[in-house]
Amino acid sequence: MAKLSLRKVAKIYDDGFKAVKNIDLEIEDKEFIVLVGPSGCGKSTTLRMIAGLESISEGELWIGDLRVNNLQPKDRDIAMVFQSYALYPHMNVRDNMGFSLKMNGISKKDRNLRVEQVAEALQLIDLLDKKPGALSGGQRQRVALGRAMVRSPKVFLLDEPLSNLDAKLRVTMRSEITQLHRELGTTFVYVTHDQTEAMTMGTRIAVMNAGRIEQYDTPANLYYNPCNKFVAEFIGSPMINMFNGRLVIKEGKVNLKIADQSFELAEEVKDQLLVEVEDQEVYIGIRPEDMHHKAEGLNTSGLNVIAKNVEQVGSDTFVYFDHPTSSRELVARFSPARPVKIGEGVQVQLDLNKIMLFDQKTEASILNRIVGEDFDK
Repeated sequence: MAKLSLRKVAKIYDDGFKAVKNIDLEIEDKEFIVLVGPSGCGKSTTLRMIAGLESISEGELWIGDLRVNNLQPKDRDIAMVFQSYALYPHMNVRDNMGFSLKMNGISKKDRNLRVEQVAEALQLIDLLDKKPGALSGGQRQRVALGRAMVRSPKVFLLDEPLSNLDAKLRVTMRSEITQLHRELGTTFVYVTHDQTEAMTMGTRIAVMNAGRIEQYDTPANLYYNPCNKFVAEFIGSPMINMFNGRLVIKEGKVNLKIADQSFELAEEVKDQLLVEVEDQEVYIGIRPEDMHHKAEGLNTSGLNVIAKNVEQVGSDTFVYFDHPTSSRELVARFSPARPVKIGEGVQVQLDLNKIMLFDQKTEASILNRIVGEDFDK
């Protein structure tokens, strides 16, 4: 078993800076967990503490039923794959993959057998006699994965392993790594700043910000039921639209006010409210795909906007616009594609069943949206 447990784990540097702030994280055996967040949020530091490359200032780290705070990295039965591949340039692929086995005193015959088994799985068998300089970026990354795999560790730690690859290769390698996880049946902990990687690879995701875990949840819950404004804005591409508005009672009904327009709150959303409505200021979030083209006549759930920029992307049209209640540019995703010109007036209909609401003071969600079973990974 390779269950990981981080209990009030913190990292404090000599100058007093607290890079990781008392995080709790339970990772079950065979899970694929992703730590995601902006640069400097503490995700790589957390991974390095799990690996033993950074000391733990406070709290406890358990692997299975063993407390490992003071164990050396080599004694934790963990393999780490770095962003930079860290391959030995003077060694061929076979020797790079088998180096750790050699250092552990494994015979050459057994080393080669294990290396060839892993190379077969990673489609590297024809490259075993080549040196890293003769390989493509994707091939080097597979070698780095293979070097970790030959040890059959309890846990794989991957620190932004795809960030040096081009966009097309990243998509391919995402699929290869998730397939590899299914085949190995081993615990993976993966760090990235790319929320698309996180959403497509993780069984659960920890969204980090300023050294804290904001939300630890399934991809579906993060997208449809974010716990606060930060998570809502970080997860999703294009970014969620966010309006300043008010939640008010009007003629006995709950209404949303956006600038001079008032929309009756959908019954489904009203049932999910976690607060009593008292004429409070809220952030109103709505995903671009929940804003639709309205061909004729502005209805009660629509906005009149001017197309500031237009991106035609195959079957979708992304229309960018400004609104007086938002501090940043907003975007509607029209699907199927609609012909829209820059500078044209557009009528955008909001799907009021899909809105998100956040308290303006705490930025916490004031809705509890029920999300069904997450997609199988």
